[in-house]
Amino acid sequence: MTYEELLTKIALEDERFVVMTAENRALVRNIPQVLGNRFVDTGITEQTMIGAAAGLALRGRIPVTHALASFLSMRAFEFVRTDAGIPNLPVKLSSFIPGFLSDGNGPTHQAVEDVSLMRGIPNMTVFAPADEEDLVTMLPQIWNSPNPAYVRINTRKTDYKHSANFEIGKAEVVSKGSDVTILVYGMLFEQALIAVGILKNQGLSVGLVNMRSLKPVDEQAILEVAATSKLVVTLEDHFLTGGLYSIVAETLLKNRTTANVLPFALNERWFKPGRLNELMEYEGFTGKQIAEKILGYTTNAVQPEIVLPEFAE
Repeated sequence: MTYEELLTKIALEDERFVVMTAENRALVRNIPQVLGNRFVDTGITEQTMIGAAAGLALRGRIPVTHALASFLSMRAFEFVRTDAGIPNLPVKLSSFIPGFLSDGNGPTHQAVEDVSLMRGIPNMTVFAPADEEDLVTMLPQIWNSPNPAYVRINTRKTDYKHSANFEIGKAEVVSKGSDVTILVYGMLFEQALIAVGILKNQGLSVGLVNMRSLKPVDEQAILEVAATSKLVVTLEDHFLTGGLYSIVAETLLKNRTTANVLPFALNERWFKPGRLNELMEYEGFTGKQIAEKILGYTTNAVQPEIVLPEFAE
């Protein structure tokens, strides 16, 4: 089932659902003719859309809003915070092309600080599915929860068969490892799968955890990995500050423990635009490059290097 098929099905079954967009119909092209006046396109007005969504939520509706991730998380930030977050209204934010998925777009369209921004909003929940199957598994619970929710939409497909038992606030433990465990969310899950295969072929015991619920986060999963794995790797298409690396650090400090952590993230800079496969190779985020860096670190036993390659001159 696709994102659009799922949303159509749920909206037809429950008249509380209203589908909204700020002139971004990529995910919902066929819904207007199905839902009629329960489909609202406000035009290129993300702030207006969120304000209207909050008003609808106050009247018992469940608005599912759509816009580019960069504009939904930044341009409309104050409205999301004040109109949806603080009053704890069930406004659902479907963010299109987050992180590396904006591939050929420049910095203005790159949402690489969105997790940090959204998880700082009171009552806001934050999710980042690994692929399309993960996405449609997670969304029914997210949409039916009483809280506002920010979802990094990911309709890419992988060969991995996810657990059908999704629970808000719980990670998906794919495998456990005593040498290395990779914590990842979103579209980089497929690269993590490749890296795990390479590392296992090198004789390492490798774990993989899909951190698909970022707020609330599965603290117990993080603590277990920190206690049982020699090296913890955080992998994300996001700034180093405020994302998974920060979440792990906060969790360890809160619980008065520590771990050997190697982060893969953008160090306060945007990525070089290009075709998705090319930009990931340029930035050092392919499965092969991830595995090589982990192998180099475990072999040399040096401190983690968090500064990734700079733009070419």
